[in-house]
Amino acid sequence: MNKIAIMGAMPEEIEPIISKLDNLKETKYAANTYYEGSYKGQNVVVAYSKIGKVFATLTATSLLEKFACDMLLFSGVAGAISPDLNIGDLIIADGLCQHDLDITAFGHPYGYVPEGEVCIPTDVNLRHIAKEVAKDKGLSLVEGVIATGDQFVANPERKDWIGETFKAHALEMEGASVAVVCSSLEVPFFILRAISDSADMDASFNFDEFLESSAKISADFILSMVEKIK
Repeated sequence: MNKIAIMGAMPEEIEPIISKLDNLKETKYAANTYYEGSYKGQNVVVAYSKIGKVFATLTATSLLEKFACDMLLFSGVAGAISPDLNIGDLIIADGLCQHDLDITAFGHPYGYVPEGEVCIPTDVNLRHIAKEVAKDKGLSLVEGVIATGDQFVANPERKDWIGETFKAHALEMEGASVAVVCSSLEVPFFILRAISDSADMDASFNFDEFLESSAKISADFILSMVEKIK
């Protein structure tokens, strides 16, 4: 049977998932709490990483190595880069890059380090399941590149630069770290984000206002995916 890791960055992103689990068991590990349980017959382990790339790396690694999960689904919120994305809209990553990774002084492109990739692709099968869920729910999904960095972007110029440089549709602070971990360990992974803001001068206000509602949209979608995974 599958053991599915579900991850978010903040309590608000995983609380709607934990509240639906049966046979809940909490484990404290590496200065974090992991919630093991079941949903519609599937074994799941849920955790929020705390914000940023380092914490996301630690949590993703723990989910896969200590709890022996064999796939990882990320649920959370993001800032929109694409003008086609509005608050509450859903985007699934077909690839993830690190917009704040910069060794261009050595002739490399932004987001690249030797033995790494600028953009890491997500699992095709999990994206296919997401499209089935969206069809069932009558929801539209945007599929595109999500950019990750250790900064909350609330600046139109920075947002536009990230969009142009990486052809990115949205940005957040954890996804590419999860991608590096899962890709290195050869574990299928999937990143879903609901839009909470537009990464502009109003971003911090919109984020606070829409975090909870956008996080719930993403969480509900992830649970529907868990149900469909065979």
